[in-house]
Amino acid sequence: MTTLYTQQSKNVRKTWLLMTVFFGIVIGIGWIFAQIYQNPGILYIAVFFSIFMNIISYWFSDKIALALHHAQPVDPKINQELYRILENLTITAGLPMPKFYIIRDPSPNAFATGRNANHAAIAVTTGLLEILDRTELEGVLAHELSHIGNRDMLVSTIAVVLAGFVSILSDMFMRSMWFGRIGGGDDRKHGNSLVLVGIVLSILAPIFAMLIQFAVSRRREFLADASGALLTRYPEGLASALEKISGYSRPLQTATNATAHLFFENPFGADKRANRKTPWLIKIFSTHPPVEERISALLGKHNKLGS
Repeated sequence: MTTLYTQQSKNVRKTWLLMTVFFGIVIGIGWIFAQIYQNPGILYIAVFFSIFMNIISYWFSDKIALALHHAQPVDPKINQELYRILENLTITAGLPMPKFYIIRDPSPNAFATGRNANHAAIAVTTGLLEILDRTELEGVLAHELSHIGNRDMLVSTIAVVLAGFVSILSDMFMRSMWFGRIGGGDDRKHGNSLVLVGIVLSILAPIFAMLIQFAVSRRREFLADASGALLTRYPEGLASALEKISGYSRPLQTATNATAHLFFENPFGADKRANRKTPWLIKIFSTHPPVEERISALLGKHNKLGS
């Protein structure tokens, strides 16, 4: 019998498999470019910069995300009950108390960010506080704490940065077609074949990278739902919160594509109306799983996540 524990283990394995494929795409692009330009240093540069960009994003992603959404620190004296709910859940989870923020926006949502458990932050919107009761709010906060406990920020940051880096590499190659001769040597037939492969890869790689980024994000949400339900021991609260939030169609005022994957639910509302009958092509371009599937997984209505 499949439980939340086995679902959690499955999603951890699948996420790291997706990340391995992601790094493979970066290395593959670097290798193709190195062959076309006949310069093996390009491969090393591609790998080095992907790692370097991940490190920079890992250290500063929390400050950037909070600033983009105009988040303000929660005052424990003014919001005593709200602060106490998160504090109690943090103690139960065995995690350090994260920094706590409020976003002045009627759209109900929340997100977690930060480089690790000791430098983490959770932000909730005023709209979330208005429509949820205590058990539902506990479910959402437990979900966000699970992102921290599962080290999702690291995986999400790597996915976003690698997707952007793949796009940059592809764009650089396409631009080089206009400003200089690619390749070299006497074997022009072989060189032309590599150039053709490079062009195809430059067109398809950003699409594949984006799809992998979205797939990683969807798996992270399923995992955080399962972990959050284990933390509260009341999956019905989180399921009820998802149902209420999915009924609100107005997007978050500060929503951006760069941070959409961080939120509890898609801040643009793109995934709220999706369900198991939604065409697969729409699903794979979504940053979050369909709400119906998340609720079904929490309540045990089907055995396999993302099926």
